[in-house]
Amino acid sequence: MALKKLDKDTIIAMVLVSPSILAVLIFVYGFIAWSVRVSLSNWVGLLPNYEFVGLGNYLGLLKDPRFHIDVRNTLVFTILFVGGCLFLGVGLAILLDQGLRGESFFRSLFLFPMAISFIVTGVVWRWLMNPAMGSRMSGLNLLFDSLGLDFLVNKWHTTPNWGIAAIAIPAIWQMSGYTMALYLGGLRAIPESLREAARVDGASEIYIYRRIILPLLWPVTLSAMIILGHISLKVFDLIIAVAGKQVALDVPSVYMWTTTFDGQFYGRGASIGILLLLSVAVLVIPYLYQTLREESTT
Repeated sequence: MALKKLDKDTIIAMVLVSPSILAVLIFVYGFIAWSVRVSLSNWVGLLPNYEFVGLGNYLGLLKDPRFHIDVRNTLVFTILFVGGCLFLGVGLAILLDQGLRGESFFRSLFLFPMAISFIVTGVVWRWLMNPAMGSRMSGLNLLFDSLGLDFLVNKWHTTPNWGIAAIAIPAIWQMSGYTMALYLGGLRAIPESLREAARVDGASEIYIYRRIILPLLWPVTLSAMIILGHISLKVFDLIIAVAGKQVALDVPSVYMWTTTFDGQFYGRGASIGILLLLSVAVLVIPYLYQTLREESTT
């Protein structure tokens, strides 16, 4: 009787979740498969052309100077964005973990930027990072000039070669609060007895954080790196909102948009999208595999 009931419950559960599974198969994996097929074709223009060209689109990207700029910009943006968020996130979390008065207010204040979209962030920071000089100076440059900090006045995202570094600043501003929340949760999960034992042994607070707390926060750091790395690889709206479509600030997602919808090179655009998918998978799949493996052994 119990076995029959279990089978009935299993069937009901499968029927209930089957629409979601079917939707995922069609609208996620089905479209991924279709994009792979398009990336292997010579589709140019509005009329579909599924002429098979193999890896021709992918090999063309390897020789494309613009795609080389995309890869370089992505690496610079990712290093600065992930590193800045981790540094500010752990610093803010440690400060809040000291029993700061008004902690709930500051926690909400630091988390607030995450509640807005990258488009809104980009519009605001486009004014703050206005590269205009002289009488048209505004935003941060005007603030630096008024405070006598002329050495900080710069052209921000219009700086040759390193303009992408300025785009990382608003991204760090938006996501450092989220990283802080991750680290704060990790800090609150560490037993206070560990710190007390270290203090009894004569360890300083700096030593406790460097040798005990931060190593214990490594799983949080790894999770934050995966999440932030995933965001940095597919960043699109922030760059468009701040600087528009500029080759000097180009990244794969922007290149994919201009190639596919502006140039109507659908085969090459699909190949860029698949490369983006693979780059994200390189980050996410090993992490998910390791997490599932650890859960199965516990």
